[in-house]
Amino acid sequence: MRQLRLRHRLTASTCDEYFRNGFAVVAQDVVLGDHLTEMTHMIQQRPLLVVVLAPRPDAVAAREATRSKSAGNRWTIDLLDHGLRTRTPRLGLWLDTSDQTPAETVDEILQRAWTEARVP
Repeated sequence: MRQLRLRHRLTASTCDEYFRNGFAVVAQDVVLGDHLTEMTHMIQQRPLLVVVLAPRPDAVAAREATRSKSAGNRWTIDLLDHGLRTRTPRLGLWLDTSDQTPAETVDEILQRAWTEARVP
């Protein structure tokens, strides 16, 4: 847990520093449960947009099956999905990307993020 919190603090610090230097910042991670709220508080710069990609477990499993490197088995996928859907606060924009291509996901994020993903 100490290592996870360190990773989150380093991510937040890096985001803030890039932002202060004029860059648009995108940070990608798996942040579940109350850690999501903690991360939004650690990142000081605003505006802050949070987009949660939440495909169905069957879609994640199908995607994993096509990859040469596996990030987890079905048990891991189901466990992470349960943590996402039952323990993670509904901050920002949540998207079910199960039936989308990566390009479609990007398009939806660009269309909706500024009005639906902003967190205080």
